[in-house]
Amino acid sequence: MRKQAGKSSKKKEKKKKTLTPIDKFKIEVAKELGLWDKVKQMGWAGLSAAETGQVGGYMTRKLKEKNLKNLEEYQASRIKRNK
Repeated sequence: MRKQAGKSSKKKEKKKKTLTPIDKFKIEVAKELGLWDKVKQMGWAGLSAAETGQVGGYMTRKLKEKNLKNLEEYQASRIKRNK
């Protein structure tokens, strides 16, 4: 059997979404809480309500500890620190 030109037998690959600052922050927090392996395996929807609350609460706590009002200030502080 011959393959027809232009047709591919491979599955279409999903395009990777560009990560926003909030996505990067959530991933960082998930790694710190030890939930990243579960997220990679099952996706964010695979987390229980308690685990999701843990991530959100920890994100809020990190912002408050640094006296930052929002994620943009957090991102700016990380950029300054990495220079």
